[in-house]
Amino acid sequence: MRVLENRIPPPVVTMFSAAIMWALARWWPFWRFEFPSPLLVGLLFASVGGVISILGICEFRRAKTTVNPLHPERASSVVTTGIYRFTRNPMYLGLLFALLGCFLAFGEMSAFVGLPAFIMYINRFQIQPEEKSLRAKFGSTYTEYQARVRRWL
Repeated sequence: MRVLENRIPPPVVTMFSAAIMWALARWWPFWRFEFPSPLLVGLLFASVGGVISILGICEFRRAKTTVNPLHPERASSVVTTGIYRFTRNPMYLGLLFALLGCFLAFGEMSAFVGLPAFIMYINRFQIQPEEKSLRAKFGSTYTEYQARVRRWL
């Protein structure tokens, strides 16, 4: 399964996950939940996710390091400022918030499957290979950062 490591851009994984969630909500409903303004609430969560991701991108740009998740070996520094003081993966966290917004907007529990599936995929095929590459490149600087800051939240 190493062939999938750092191969599919995380936004593509997110869109695929959202499409699966939509299909499950539409064609495999088993428990519909309702609350006021589901589209608005979903959009709010997705917007928060967008802000979280953008904050992560801005910190990478400020540090003049790559934002390309397919080539972690091109990183020029370990970014620990801004939002990276709270999460090691704000861009992925933002994508997860976008999917949470989709789940809420769809209003169907079957769509929930997409959230843990996204987390498991991103952890295994994106984050773990990135961490391995960053530990190899930055050694104790990255290891100490890992010990201080959580992967997600």
